[in-house]
Amino acid sequence: MNNASPHWSIVVPVFNERESLSELVRRIDEVAAGVQAEYEVLLIDDGSTDGSWAEIQRIAAQDRRVRGIRLRRNFGKAAALEAGFNRAAGRTVITMDADLQDDPREIPRLIAKLNEGFDVVSGWKRIRHDPWHKVLPSRIFNAMISRLTGVELHDHNCGLKAYRREVLREVHIYGELHRFIPVLAAARGFRVAEIKVQHHPRTHGQSKYGIERFIKGFLDLLTVYFLTGYSHRPQHLLGSVGLVSLGLGATGLLYLTLLWLLSRLTPMAEVHLHSRALFYYCIVALLFGGQMLSVGFLAEMIIAQNRQHQPPYAIAEQTDAADDVTQTTE
Repeated sequence: MNNASPHWSIVVPVFNERESLSELVRRIDEVAAGVQAEYEVLLIDDGSTDGSWAEIQRIAAQDRRVRGIRLRRNFGKAAALEAGFNRAAGRTVITMDADLQDDPREIPRLIAKLNEGFDVVSGWKRIRHDPWHKVLPSRIFNAMISRLTGVELHDHNCGLKAYRREVLREVHIYGELHRFIPVLAAARGFRVAEIKVQHHPRTHGQSKYGIERFIKGFLDLLTVYFLTGYSHRPQHLLGSVGLVSLGLGATGLLYLTLLWLLSRLTPMAEVHLHSRALFYYCIVALLFGGQMLSVGFLAEMIIAQNRQHQPPYAIAEQTDAADDVTQTTE
């Protein structure tokens, strides 16, 4: 690799995938040689216990285009990707899994789609070689993400994606938000596309995901929905919930008050408010509504303090080169 920035930085999180690493690097080299692209491969060992790090060291010693990074323990895929993103030097950053289910031959197609004017291109495993109990929940989850966020992708969780570097300067991930990078990028105004990619059966190791993945994924979806829709106006969501709760509580209490007055003015049976469950529901609704409004005001104060670090807009390009502005171009 010469002193200039490589064309591609391929970031590969690794967790107990020792048997597949050498073949993966060989396939990447074969694809890059076919299109004469300079590249680097960043293998991020996320706390492997099967000797993956020793294999990464061996490969890196033989190929100067391969760089290994070893995390102190298993921090999760999002952290491993972030470690790779922070050290990537390529003009385009590609992510893929280490288990050989993602095909490096799809990389030129991802790049070609980027060159059509897109900033993020996500793979779509149209035909998946996974058990049905993984495929069916995944499709339902993908549909939920598309519906809630408005970013229409068939396969949000596909590990094979390509990004322009400027996307990763503005989008920061944590926890398990890696599957939502296209959604977070779209919220910043970047253009997102999707192409069908080939998916291979797993030949080494085992899947690292279980049922807890979908539970955590749903909670992450709620987080992303809030971040993309209300991160700069939290009171619009929290305050709306609070006002609705206050309105329901007040309406219920008004109804009970009128009922109590009628019981005093007419010969109908006497109404005892403390014996009606609705009375307590209304009190709880009023308290909850007040709390939501208070939390909304606190969130607005926090946002106001942090807004100086990240403005609520993203610049695509400009005619003058200001030193204090990060320029992004298409």
